[in-house]
Amino acid sequence: MTGLVHLDLNVERFQRDLFKLESGQQLALLGTFTDGLLPYTSNFYCLPGKAGGSLVLILACIHGCVAMLENKLETIMQSHLLTRLTRTLIRTRPGTLSGRYTGALITALVSLCAAAPSQAQTWPAQPIRFIAPFPPGGTIDQITRLIQPHLQQALGQSIVIENRSGASGSIGTGIAAKAAPDGYTWVFVFDTHGVNPSLIPNMPFDTLKDLAPVMLLGKGAMVVTAHSGTPYKTFNDVLQTARAKTGVINYGTIGSGSLAHLAMTAMGNGLKAEWTHIPYKGGGPLVSDGIAGHVPVTMATYALWAPHIASGRLRPLAVTSPKRMAQLPDVPTVAELGMPGFEAEAWWGMLAPVGVPPAIIARMHAEMTKVMKLPAVQERFNQMGIVMYASTPDELGKFIAAEVARWSRVVRENKIQAGE
Repeated sequence: MTGLVHLDLNVERFQRDLFKLESGQQLALLGTFTDGLLPYTSNFYCLPGKAGGSLVLILACIHGCVAMLENKLETIMQSHLLTRLTRTLIRTRPGTLSGRYTGALITALVSLCAAAPSQAQTWPAQPIRFIAPFPPGGTIDQITRLIQPHLQQALGQSIVIENRSGASGSIGTGIAAKAAPDGYTWVFVFDTHGVNPSLIPNMPFDTLKDLAPVMLLGKGAMVVTAHSGTPYKTFNDVLQTARAKTGVINYGTIGSGSLAHLAMTAMGNGLKAEWTHIPYKGGGPLVSDGIAGHVPVTMATYALWAPHIASGRLRPLAVTSPKRMAQLPDVPTVAELGMPGFEAEAWWGMLAPVGVPPAIIARMHAEMTKVMKLPAVQERFNQMGIVMYASTPDELGKFIAAEVARWSRVVRENKIQAGE
């Protein structure tokens, strides 16, 4: 038997699956070891023994982990040398390597780790890829291109931006999730990242398990707007029209399953009004049709609409933040308009493929924190109506988990389906 074998770290399933292995099979652990701060995973190799037998050595380290691949050792080190093992698990079957050789092997492995150079000290040694999973022109694209030159200078390597759009950002995010966890692929995600698991069946990656959080960049209100050529002067004008003539109000968002889509659906149900969703394939296409008046009403982030509101092409009718925006002090919140407690803020985050060494994530986070403090970046965020967070990785991880749970309830309660 050959190929990759997955082992779950649940104790019962681990023991059950372990003894099904044969000599020479590669293992992939479905789970993480942790020192309370930084999780990490790795692949391990089933060392050759007698036919039908195997020796599995799993080493989880505070600052690194050892991968035994095809009888050679590949060491993934962090910011400094391996200091101690936090977990060692050795399982043998009759006829496999003896305890004496096992002890010698462990000693050799630890010695090798201690002598190995730190991967984080040599990173980055080649160009870095930033994936923007939406088309050019949207807020993800704008933020990625805002950050890119400052990080290039800080890291001393070129950064290539790839716009890999489609399926509410899940195509580009999936590419990042499947990329090698070597610190050379990163992805910037939008609020759709927390909604997609509830709307897109059989996504080729797990939102919570296959991507490592790096930083919550910021949050921002969404704005309901009407084109200046429409008769809608206030949100109440839109509401009354929708109540009087079902299906007359068409509204556009950046895509099916976007936070704006879910928010408008929840608002329609809560305010007893019906409107028809027109999904676009990202912010760029929505802007083109929105300012041209091809779609009369839209909901998108203030960051996307700010220049067009300022020019007078679009009228802001309502904001989804819990309180009025400083940039739009005369525009009421949705909560003020009949849905007390309602809020739905867009957000932007940075992720990496799971398995990227924690020290590389820490280095990227440190450099990103410096970039976020630059006056030019802070000024641009303020212009876009984005409240800067610059969170820790752990804070982003908890936030995404909460968003997935929150919006799955909205999808279920409002019977929303992908493509609506």
